Amino acid sequence: MGRLILLRHGESCWNNHNLFTGWVDVPLSPKGIQEALEAGKRIRDLPIDIIYTSTLVRAQMTAFLAMSQHHSGKVPIVCHPEDHKLNSWGKIYSEEAKAHSIPIYYCWELNERMYGELQGLNKAETIQKYGPEQVKIWRRSYDTAPPNGESLKMTAARSLPFFQKEIEPKLKQGLSVLMPAHGNSIRSIMMYLDNLSKEEVVELEIPTGIPIIYDFQNDLYKKVL
Repeated sequence: MGRLILLRHGESCWNNHNLFTGWVDVPLSPKGIQEALEAGKRIRDLPIDIIYTSTLVRAQMTAFLAMSQHHSGKVPIVCHPEDHKLNSWGKIYSEEAKAHSIPIYYCWELNERMYGELQGLNKAETIQKYGPEQVKIWRRSYDTAPPNGESLKMTAARSLPFFQKEIEPKLKQGLSVLMPAHGNSIRSIMMYLDNLSKEEVVELEIPTGIPIIYDFQNDLYKKVL
């Protein structure tokens, strides 16, 4: 049986300031750091074989902070399959060291939805400027994108094929996968896992720093937490 652990990153500095973030690469806030540590405590006794996270630092920080609490004491080792020199020069020659490590991959396909011209804008001020209905459409509709940004449908068009190609085969092998990512990339994948309609998925709330766990067996996903 495979296991999938989805984890939205902890609060970022721009979450704290109520700014649209998207692909702007901002770190966790002090609260977000604590959320990541608490998330790690929640999953500390669950086996983890491999980690996939986004290329954005707030998700990466969440991954490393959560793993710092893991009972195994294994070290997350960043893998760089696309970089020949890093991949070859970073080779581990000790079998013991390999046994006490967990591979972690950075994947742009798991990045947050790109918010286009809203990135960096204050959410409350944007509502005042454009009106609550328009901002709600940009934030919560399935297939309407903000100016020069991505819709949830567009996000799913990159995140879901990656999940099916790279992560799902690991689950079929019986591995346990940790995926620290973002509200919309996780939402787009949960649409597939839970067979949600486009109306249902836009109402799905993904809290920061709370693991969402699925068991995978016989090609079926069962949410256990």
